[in-house]
Amino acid sequence: MTMRSRIHNTNLKEKACRIKMILLDNDGVLTDGSIIFGKNGVEYAVFDVKDGLGIKLAQEAGIIIGIISGLESDALKKRAASLKIDELHTRVIDKKAVYEKIRDKYKLEDDEIAFIGDDVIDIPIMIRCGFSAAVNDAHAQIKKIAHFITNQPGGKGAVREFIDFILTSQNHWKNVIKKYYE
Repeated sequence: MTMRSRIHNTNLKEKACRIKMILLDNDGVLTDGSIIFGKNGVEYAVFDVKDGLGIKLAQEAGIIIGIISGLESDALKKRAASLKIDELHTRVIDKKAVYEKIRDKYKLEDDEIAFIGDDVIDIPIMIRCGFSAAVNDAHAQIKKIAHFITNQPGGKGAVREFIDFILTSQNHWKNVIKKYYE
């Protein structure tokens, strides 16, 4: 079932309305999952600017943003810093433990947290959070348990699509974009 067939599901809109924090995986979600090494072992990553603007719009609406990644890269650190990401956790093997630590730090309930992932390492968070999403090119097991599946693949606007759904469901969309019409 694709996002288009799920977008009119009232239950999903209700889940989205409760969200106060969005947690993201990085590789395969904010990026397309490719790892490119240049000269001297320098790692390069490609991030979609639409995802970045979506993150900024969510922050303007008061939503806390965090990244929990199994890998660490300088590119991710720079991207997170440029977007003023509230929580950045890299080299995470036990994503569930980090999720619980973040949840407790902000005194949130599971149903107030959304997460978007792409592979089996994300399962522990996806089965606990209130609103889970899978990018379109996620592993089949992730798509089976996700509440929401994006039309876009990882690194190509999937995060923006998920954020737009949340902002629209919460009636924040018009407020966060009105400045662009002035």
